[in-house]
This record gives sequence, structure tokens and C-alpha cells, in this order.
Amino acid sequence: MISIVIIGNGNVAKHLVNAFLKVDTITVTQINSRKLEDIPKADITILAVSDDAIAAVSAKIRNSFVVHTSGSFSMDDLKNTTNKGVFYMLQTFSKDKEVDFSKVPFCLEAQHKEDYLLLEKLAKSIGKNSYAINSEQRKAIHVAAVFVNNFTNHLYKIGNDICIENKLPFEILQPLIDETAQKIKTLSPKKAQTGPAVRNDKKTIKNHLDLLNNEQQKIYTILTKSIRDSIE
Repeated sequence: MISIVIIGNGNVAKHLVNAFLKVDTITVTQINSRKLEDIPKADITILAVSDDAIAAVSAKIRNSFVVHTSGSFSMDDLKNTTNKGVFYMLQTFSKDKEVDFSKVPFCLEAQHKEDYLLLEKLAKSIGKNSYAINSEQRKAIHVAAVFVNNFTNHLYKIGNDICIENKLPFEILQPLIDETAQKIKTLSPKKAQTGPAVRNDKKTIKNHLDLLNNEQQKIYTILTKSIRDSIE
């Protein structure tokens, strides 16, 4: 039996608690990060708090093994005086969207081998894929994730805005979005790239720019140049 305390009440904390409650070999307690006076002892204390709160919250914890769930912060950003580690899940967490942890990569780090093995056991209790990732590697994968997730989603938002402005349903783009996501499972992103920037179709590019507002034009121009530079 592994005992864990999860500190935090955001999306990550909520989904983790729900997942661990379904595992017979795990006991889990959730605590609000504002109420740290009486933290129960546990094998693993997981900080599922905002990045900016990691140092301050961890400094108040005396439990034997403390980990955070941040992709961009180092293990050394934990300020507890006991053993430290990282339990980072490379996935986007939304409040009302259930997470299939069997498909989530767990990026693990610990100061000591026995602690790493404990984190690995914890990850495998709800998931399938775990990786030994150090703090520098985790920062890199987090930046990469921002490009493929957060920035891509913002581009969906721009596409939706253009559809609304021109009285078009956004769902008409869904098959294209799905095909693009499927294609990079078998092709490298570079080989999968298509469109007017790849073809250097200057007339089409100009026609597109004429349809866009100033902010959209800036983004379109930057991305077009980046694509052109990547193939030349």
C-alpha cells in the first residue's frame, strides 16, 4: 500500500485524486494548499500547485518525500529539507474533460533510486508509460509541449474567429484537424508539412493576407517565413 497526500485543488489535483481513488493499493488524501498546518504523514507528498507557489508551499512540508508536478520548474525548486522528486504528466488537463491516464506519459525524477522506483510504481498504478527525465530535459519537453498544444490551440482559436467572421461553421475544419494529427504518427512533421508556404505560392499568400486583420497578418507572416526557412 502506497500512501499519498496531494496538495492543491486545481485540475491536475482533481484528476489525480479521482484516478488514485480507483486503485486498491493506493490511499490518497487531498489538502488545500492554503491549509498546511496539519499535513498527514505519507510515502509521497505531491504538490499539484501553481509553479510560483512550489517554493513557498514545499518549504512548509516535513514529510519524507515531496514531489511537484511542474514541467518547467527544476526539482531543486522544491525547498523542503527532505527527499525531493518530480511527478510530471505530459498532458493537458481541463476541468470537465476526463483524462485517460493509460495514454499519459509520466516524466519522473528523484534524488535517490529507491524514491524513483516508488514514483515509477505510483505511475504504473494508473498509467502505462513512464520515463526517467531530468530537470533540463523536462524544461525542453515542456517548451515543445507549449508549441504542439497551447500554440496550436490558439491557432484553432484564430481559425474559429475567421470562420465566425465569414459565417462558416468551425466543424467544417474538424476532418482536416484530425487528419493532420493522424499524419504525424507516421510522417515526421517536416515531411507532413503542406500548404502555400511550402509551395511558395505568393499569390495565394497575398490573397490570404488581404483577408486577415492586422494581428492575424503578423502571425500568418511569421509562420509562413518560419516554414519557408525550414525547407530552404
